[in-house]
Amino acid sequence: MTRTRVGLLVLVLVASLAVASGYFLDARQQASATGPAVATLPVAAVLAGPRIVFRNAALGADYSRLALVPLADPGGPRAVTDVSCERLYATATDGVCVTATRGMAASYGVSALGPDLRPTSSTALVGQPSRARMSRDGRLVSTTTFVTGHSYASTSFSTETVVRRDGESLGSLEGWRTTLPDGQRLDAVDRNYWGVTFAPDDDTFYATAASGGTTWLVRGSLADRSMTALRTNAECPSLSPDGLRVAYKTRPDDARPGVWRLAVLDLASGTETLLAETRSVDDQVEWLDDSSLLYALPREGTEATTTDVWSVPADGGGTPVVLIPQASSPAVVRTG
Repeated sequence: MTRTRVGLLVLVLVASLAVASGYFLDARQQASATGPAVATLPVAAVLAGPRIVFRNAALGADYSRLALVPLADPGGPRAVTDVSCERLYATATDGVCVTATRGMAASYGVSALGPDLRPTSSTALVGQPSRARMSRDGRLVSTTTFVTGHSYASTSFSTETVVRRDGESLGSLEGWRTTLPDGQRLDAVDRNYWGVTFAPDDDTFYATAASGGTTWLVRGSLADRSMTALRTNAECPSLSPDGLRVAYKTRPDDARPGVWRLAVLDLASGTETLLAETRSVDDQVEWLDDSSLLYALPREGTEATTTDVWSVPADGGGTPVVLIPQASSPAVVRTG
């Protein structure tokens, strides 16, 4: 095949993918245009107290809109804004909203949100959004996107995780130093990072590192631009409010490919506890408090496009329950 024909074939494939992506997004938007109304509250009333901010998954005109419920009544009426997000996070004073622009070829960005959850600035993102997280004081923001074009990613995925401090990018974690459990430096060309969670000191963070089919829970320092692997087979960490434990998803030895269980690691003792949720959870969990975790799961069958936010105890006991129906990407704001 000549070089010209190869070029034409690539152009056709790229155009086909663009059309398919645009069709999928438009179809999802049209499908979400109908649905039963949900009970609502004024946004200002919910912003006045402890709350859970999330992405509204109720079918209808408000699908994908940023929404919030009082922490004391998570299953009750919700307040819905006019801000649409693919993924979001919020603190008492700030928020972050990962956005998508529909069309033949979708484009993505990240918007900073003020205390009223209104956008204050926006920055373009490369790739489809996957994760977003903030530090407790809102100074640090992390986003993870799926990217294309890396030669090693022909049979797997590739990510880009960027940390921003006060709106200024600190760069991709792929450029930082990572030390593996055997003391070797992780320099493999296929290394990837995703799912950052921040400690209150605005320096320490936890994340996922991966290479060659192995994943590690890493602890990093923003000041040193370095990370050290703590444990293998752990992804998408989330630090508990008391800073003593890290929750993540892990793949049991007997699990099928693509199946994960939720677990909690006690950082002092190194003890890992599998949680009572036995379904596969592909999400970066959020701590409701020091005792319980939140995560999103899609419904089954014909309702698979709708997700609910579930809660499960962090000690391995209890039973999972739906905390917020028709919701995803929860962020708990404990102070009003």
